Amino acid sequence: MKGYSSDQIRNVVLLGHGGSGKTTVVEAALAKTGAVSRMGRVEDGNTVSDYEKTEIDKGYSIAATVVPVEYGKCKINFIDAPGFFDFAGEVVGAVRAAEAAVIVVDASAGVQVGTEKAWDVCGKFSLPRLFLLNKTDKENVDVAQVTADLKAKFGTSVASIGDRDELMEAVAGTDEELLDKYLEDGELPEADFVRGLAAGIAAGDVALIFKSSATGQEGIAEFLDAILKYVPAPTARAPYPAVDGSGADVTVAPDPSGPLAAFVFKTVSDPQSGKISFIKVISGKVTKGIEAYNPRADKPEKLGAISFMRGKAQSEAPEVATGDIFAAAKLQFAHTGDTLCDKSHIVKFPAVDFPEPTLITAIVPKAKGEEEKIGNGLNRLRDEDPSFEVEHNAETGQILLKGQGEIQIGIITAKLRERFKVEVDLVDPKVPYRETIRGTADVQGKHKKQSGGAGQYGDVHIRFSPSAEEFEFGEELFGGSVPKQYVPAVEKGLKESMQKGPLSGSKVVNIKATLHDGSYHDVDSSEMAFKIAAALAFKKGMEEAKPILLEPVQHVEIFVPDEYMGDVMGDMNKRRGKILGMEPQSGGGQKLVAEAPLAELFKYAINLRSMTQARGSFTMRFERYEEVPANIAQKVIDNYKAAQESD
Repeated sequence: MKGYSSDQIRNVVLLGHGGSGKTTVVEAALAKTGAVSRMGRVEDGNTVSDYEKTEIDKGYSIAATVVPVEYGKCKINFIDAPGFFDFAGEVVGAVRAAEAAVIVVDASAGVQVGTEKAWDVCGKFSLPRLFLLNKTDKENVDVAQVTADLKAKFGTSVASIGDRDELMEAVAGTDEELLDKYLEDGELPEADFVRGLAAGIAAGDVALIFKSSATGQEGIAEFLDAILKYVPAPTARAPYPAVDGSGADVTVAPDPSGPLAAFVFKTVSDPQSGKISFIKVISGKVTKGIEAYNPRADKPEKLGAISFMRGKAQSEAPEVATGDIFAAAKLQFAHTGDTLCDKSHIVKFPAVDFPEPTLITAIVPKAKGEEEKIGNGLNRLRDEDPSFEVEHNAETGQILLKGQGEIQIGIITAKLRERFKVEVDLVDPKVPYRETIRGTADVQGKHKKQSGGAGQYGDVHIRFSPSAEEFEFGEELFGGSVPKQYVPAVEKGLKESMQKGPLSGSKVVNIKATLHDGSYHDVDSSEMAFKIAAALAFKKGMEEAKPILLEPVQHVEIFVPDEYMGDVMGDMNKRRGKILGMEPQSGGGQKLVAEAPLAELFKYAINLRSMTQARGSFTMRFERYEEVPANIAQKVIDNYKAAQESD
């Protein structure tokens, strides 16, 4: 594939509900321009975009794919983004590389949740929008009704390209001067109309509607023409926000003659080729073999093997202009969201703001001893999908996998199996309970053992009471009842014992232990004997000081359309949640602020999606520990005891 100048490049991300036909639109464009001799079909697993084995097996896109289409002396870099909500991280990375979005709408299904989410993400990133009504050849499709629904949902600035009066009205509404002319004359002069339309689209104030039937390539040429006409070239967009080497705010203009500045918007971990970084050139140009500076890693990166990608196919890229997209193989330090720049002109673009994972599960190997393989595999997969997280929870001993939803979690486990040859099971996470005391106790712990030769002797009297600190240790010894050299051993014995409480085997917190008496033996006493004595005292003290079970409570913020508020609030109450307040949102709907136990929230992402038809979302963070209600605590304690007895 030849190189193109900046004014010949258009970068377009395809968004929309899953199944709306984004991948088929790309196939139709490739076929229409002669890049492929025959259109692939998603059902047959032979499309250019969906080339991963997992995508072929599942029959839908799971990753954003770059597919250049050469048309009319220009190159349109289509970025085919997944439609399923579990892969929102792929969408966020993809929009950072585009100058405009095409929201593909299944004309037979109309406005869907994915249509709304695509519109919202474009608004968040100030990205110009076009609509493509696809599948218009299906039976009983009412294009006029779908158009009316789009206008009703997203405003009068949505206009059909075939209705000039409607389009002129939409353009006039974007500018006061144009509106005055329109109201006075009933129309706009052609020059004003063309200028206003271009400005309105670039500003995101006007969204044009186009029609197609991608399977039959109908409307595809007109669609490609519209992209060249209405989508801004990379150099026409506003400067990018960034910070310089000192951390001061700056902007970077998309200047072909400027110093190098590029952004890594996606990473692929390929089993054969290794790591592949997808990069958009913001300023300057890239040639094979140059060295760029990575400000995050504070390391140079050599851009040795660079290429243009079309799906999985590569072609050598001798030079990459401002605004174009290329792939670099085996960069040593680069991750998604990194900046590559000229070291003499250091800039750093904002990292990709991935959505927080909200579905939590635990992952275990089917075969013993493969935990390391799981860890290595997940680390590699996180290179290409940073929207999921992995946590090794020291308190529960589990590997926690945190993702956007069930589909994403399923894809991750499938890739572990296919790429890294490790089979895993998903199990319920354990709640990281903690234990403490409500009362006080004064107990003796005595360890005495004589079995020939040197004996063991340690004797301590310890007073236990609640504390605001995680652990307080003090001593009130007198008369040398416990020699000073053994006091640290007593403290160490208590700390070790606190790692496993008597109720559920959980960590013990908020305890004050005061060593106030004891005895020793000149020959048989030792640090180990006093550690054991302290452990015996701890066990007695916990039993006598009214131990209780604590659970983590999360602060939850739920974003919900008004029509679902009742269901969501009722469900939160069933989860032992407390509603703290509601805040109306500027874009519509409410933010519901609540607190709820973590034990009730591991799978809340699935339930909320079901309750709100996928329109609701939430974030959560740890707030504090609270006492577990007695009936629930007893079940936890009984389960722990049963497990202990069965071991």
